[in-house]
Amino acid sequence: MGLLECCARCMVGAPFASLVATGLCFFGVALFCGCGHEALTGTEKLIETYFSKNYQDYEYLMNVIHAFQYVIYGTASFFFLYGALLLAEGFYTTGAVRQIFGDYKTTICGKGLSATVTGGPKGRGSRGQHQAHSLDRVCHCLGKWLGHPDKFVGITYALTIVWLLVFACSAVPVYIYFNTWTTCQSIAFPSKTSASIGSLCADARMYGVLPWNAFPGKVCGSNLLSICKTAEFQMTFHLFIAAFVGAAATLVSLLTFMIAATYNFAVLKLMGRGTKF
Repeated sequence: MGLLECCARCMVGAPFASLVATGLCFFGVALFCGCGHEALTGTEKLIETYFSKNYQDYEYLMNVIHAFQYVIYGTASFFFLYGALLLAEGFYTTGAVRQIFGDYKTTICGKGLSATVTGGPKGRGSRGQHQAHSLDRVCHCLGKWLGHPDKFVGITYALTIVWLLVFACSAVPVYIYFNTWTTCQSIAFPSKTSASIGSLCADARMYGVLPWNAFPGKVCGSNLLSICKTAEFQMTFHLFIAAFVGAAATLVSLLTFMIAATYNFAVLKLMGRGTKF
């Protein structure tokens, strides 16, 4: 009953902002990494099939794509681990803040987690220590490790800045594919444009995807329209859109984490209850 009571009390005092942000972070990172990986693979196939016949022209691009795919593996692992740590920090600091304002009665788990920040009294007596035993030790060790919310605020702030750049970069392939799709729409409906169909092209060299000496480097007219109608192009385009949405969701989750952690840290600091600051 002690463990069940601890879990029940912890759920009552759960940091709902951190819970929502954690779910959004996991969803966004999974969407960004999974869809981004497959979209890069699709881009590689489109380039080598339609835009260049010489491997040396897109060899550097392939190396960059493979490097990004490995980075995606590391990004997914890091954010799933860091998201779990931020959730634990949310429980940690929120429990301490609610204890200060009297909105949350602590149990063995609550005391173990909040002792490092609030400097609250520990249970005394051999009998009480025997009842707490393993749960108290685990919670107290976790509390010592998480007793630096200021560092979590700083790390999360830096990650938010970095991820803002990732979010901006994820919009670039969406922009390129959208321009290509718009050109295909003009070819499919020539009455909507005054230009001749033969002059409507998608040039990979213009976006820096291929060097200027790559051949053919661009596809025009009906050939471009046939590419846009392939399932491979449509799937890659939608995967990049999904990856962009995932990057946006991750950015929102990091901002939520940063706001919640900053608020909790400020309250603990101003109330003079922080002993690890």
